[in-house]
Amino acid sequence: MKRDIITIDREKCNGCGQCVGGCHEGALQLIDGKAVLVSELMCDGLGACIGECPEGAITVERREADAYDEVTTLSQMVASGKNTTVAHLKHLKEYHQTDYLRQAVEWLLSNRKNVSFSVDEVMQEVHNHSGSSCGCGNGGKQEPTQQSHHGKHVDGCPGSAERSFGNNIRVEASKMVSGKSELTHWPVQLHLINPHSEHFKGSNLLLAADCVAYSQGSFHSQHLAGKTLAIACPKLDSNKEEYVEKITALIDDAQVDTITVMKMEVPCCGGLLQLTRLARDKARRSVPIKVITVGIQGDILDSVWEN
Repeated sequence: MKRDIITIDREKCNGCGQCVGGCHEGALQLIDGKAVLVSELMCDGLGACIGECPEGAITVERREADAYDEVTTLSQMVASGKNTTVAHLKHLKEYHQTDYLRQAVEWLLSNRKNVSFSVDEVMQEVHNHSGSSCGCGNGGKQEPTQQSHHGKHVDGCPGSAERSFGNNIRVEASKMVSGKSELTHWPVQLHLINPHSEHFKGSNLLLAADCVAYSQGSFHSQHLAGKTLAIACPKLDSNKEEYVEKITALIDDAQVDTITVMKMEVPCCGGLLQLTRLARDKARRSVPIKVITVGIQGDILDSVWEN
């Protein structure tokens, strides 16, 4: 798939750290006096950090790329030294990317003779890391964690920071207007999701147009419950070719069991179904697609399975 990834010119970088605060994903840290992309996995390529760099040291590179490959990423990263490698592994731990962390550890243990630092020391530092704070916006230094209103530790990464919370969040129905949320992960916007995240694997995917949840009062209880979610607007969103690539990856790599497309009755919303069909045709495997059409007043106009 094609995806955007930032590139940092180390010669131009003066280590000011302004870009670190501009990275909502926490993918940037200051290490050894230079800004470092410690995890391509968390880089959405939107370039929020570019405007924070006074030296013009950051650019966005767009290229054809296979599904994220931890071994390839780590094998290139170790050349930057122990501190960068440790920061990357801690980053994976913080975001609960257990598969990628396991692959990284296995690679390091198998290649300990080919790296310039002590793998055992790296393992010890990562093992002792609590994973409760990513330290973004503080020059790579960890801030004390805070307690959220759900009693869970939260870090300093807003916006697009990926997280899975399953069914752990429970709020008394009397304190909510219309019942509990059925959302199990974040982010949900199709441009921002990582189709290889654990929560998508083997799931039933709900692909909803942006307006659906505002029109359909029972969206959470009747349609989102038991499903993972991605949202998109087929009319206003840009780079819809990437949407096809991501849905294809959800089918082939995450191996979602089903896809439910929820769209509004307006003609432009049909583009979401067309993107899903294109992805299914491109994919190596086939999944059943359910199409639900929602009226502008929230009524369900049609619900049908496609072969």
